[in-house]
Amino acid sequence: MDIKYYTNNVIRTVELMELYGQLGWTGYTDHPEKMAKILQGSLWYMSAYDGNKLVGLIRVVGDGCSIVYVQDILVLKDYQRKGIGRKLMESMLAGFHNIRQTVLITDSTEKTRLFYQSMGMRQVGDTGGLCYVRYNRDV
Repeated sequence: MDIKYYTNNVIRTVELMELYGQLGWTGYTDHPEKMAKILQGSLWYMSAYDGNKLVGLIRVVGDGCSIVYVQDILVLKDYQRKGIGRKLMESMLAGFHNIRQTVLITDSTEKTRLFYQSMGMRQVGDTGGLCYVRYNRDV
C-alpha cells in the first residue's frame, strides 16, 4: 500500500460522496449540492489516496489565527489502523501549531477517545471548559 497525501487538491464530488457514503455519513451524502461546496468553504484539507482511490480526508474550518475546528476526519474502514488518520492529524497539527484552540466533536467511543488522546487532544471537561453544540438535523 502506497498512500499519497495531498493538500487542498481538487477532489471530485463523486469521490467525496463515495468516501462519506461508505462510512455512513448521511448528513453529508443526503445533500449532494452541499457536498459539492464543502471543500470551497474549508480553511484547509488534506486527502489520502491509494492509487486513484480517495481513502481518507481531514477538513478544517476556522479563522486560521486563533481557532481551527476539525470538521471532518475520515478513513475508509479497510484502511483504518494503518497510520492514515494519524498522518492526517499530525499534518494538520503541525500546520496549525501556532493556533490557540484546536477543536473537534466526535463520537463517544473508546476507539475515538484513545485515538484523539494519543494525538494530544483532551476532553473539554478535563480543561475546565464547557462545550455547547446545537444541531439542526432538518437542513
